[in-house]
Amino acid sequence: MMLKILNQWLLMLLAGLGAVGCASLPDTDALIARHSAQQANFETVRGPVSAKRNAAILAELQRKSGDLDMLDKQMALEQAISDSPLILGNKVSLLQDGAATYAAMFGAIRQAKNHINLETYIIEADATGDEFSDLLLQAQARGVQVNLIYDSVGAINTPKTFFERLSKAGMAVLEFNPVNPLSAKGPWQIYNRDHRKLLIVDGRSVILGGINISNVYASGSVLKGSRKPPPEGVVWRDTDLQIEGPVVAEFQKLFLQTWEKQKGPALADKNYFPKITVQGKDIVRAIGSTPDDPYSLIYLTLISAIGNAEKYVHLTNAYFVPDPQLLKALTDAAARGVQVQLILPSHSDSELVFHAGRAHYASLLAGGVQIYERQGALLHAKTAVIDGVWSTVGSTNLDWRSFLDNDEVNAVVLGREFALQMQAMHQQDLDASQRIEPQAWAHRPLQFKLKEWLAQHWGRLL
Repeated sequence: MMLKILNQWLLMLLAGLGAVGCASLPDTDALIARHSAQQANFETVRGPVSAKRNAAILAELQRKSGDLDMLDKQMALEQAISDSPLILGNKVSLLQDGAATYAAMFGAIRQAKNHINLETYIIEADATGDEFSDLLLQAQARGVQVNLIYDSVGAINTPKTFFERLSKAGMAVLEFNPVNPLSAKGPWQIYNRDHRKLLIVDGRSVILGGINISNVYASGSVLKGSRKPPPEGVVWRDTDLQIEGPVVAEFQKLFLQTWEKQKGPALADKNYFPKITVQGKDIVRAIGSTPDDPYSLIYLTLISAIGNAEKYVHLTNAYFVPDPQLLKALTDAAARGVQVQLILPSHSDSELVFHAGRAHYASLLAGGVQIYERQGALLHAKTAVIDGVWSTVGSTNLDWRSFLDNDEVNAVVLGREFALQMQAMHQQDLDASQRIEPQAWAHRPLQFKLKEWLAQHWGRLL
């Protein structure tokens, strides 16, 4: 086991050193200035709406959110940089933690009639992984085509026999950027990881967020490999969404693009894009990003949303290793009177990331940003709610790796009703968190300061 851990760290380190010199984050100010003048447009199941209805929808959103200018500016920017439109007529359900998410996933798999597309970073051969595999095998046996993408590093400790069993049953199984260079179907890109978590059923329903397939989300046990266990009895805190409606087609496109880019085998002829009727009132945009893009759409979208905020920015995130532009966006927002709250972990399965993030606390606190650390659970969620109208949930951490090196996916949801649910969830986490006070932080133990100083020099690789 120790040899496996050392090999994993060595591979990631070597790849990271090679990646540092060839990738950089975009000049967000220039991009936002270039694209912010365009008008946002909405689509339904029948396509783009008329200019008159477009204006009416925007006016109603602004009325419900308090006539915020941020909404118009933000939607215009997203429209300009993203191929995925804002789509009306969806039903979005908020799923907190593994039990609720797995129940929704298992229910969707059992009801599948045509196909299941599953994309995940981690899938472990434990009780949870076995339950998933058994349900997927049952679906395949009744004529539902199952297509699976798993990340080679995320599943590095999962035996190959686990996947062979699925393949022998007729499932299409694809390993994303194999660690073994002899298995690569193109350039060996070990630092590009598939960090997405997507379950798409029949092209009608999608579940996405931060939750992998592992016992840790159900029982609080520990990931194998280079990560350290949480304190005994501590469970994992995470967030997913279940979305039904026409926007599912946009997430389906992202899955199929990944399959094609990874040179997966020809997929079975199934109805991947069925006609979908209106399922609800939620407005959703699917946003995916990969290292092949000129810049991370998710990163630019978030920086813009923070920059347009007028009332509050509430972020909850598992791995916080910010770049200078994100730090500036947060402190600039606080300086103009926006309430900026960060809920971050009080402990982590990655000690380097934990201390690298804490290295920025002093400057953020001095800039007026409120920082809270979640107690009683290992925080793994990646969410944001801004000004009571703009929300996002997905797989993206607030670190360099997510913004530059990973395939990631988020959903942006517009509207006050859903934002109220997000805000209630944020408040629950806030109530279970301890606020970091500037004076107390300045007098933290010297050993913490030393760890932060050392960890921050690895920020680009984390």
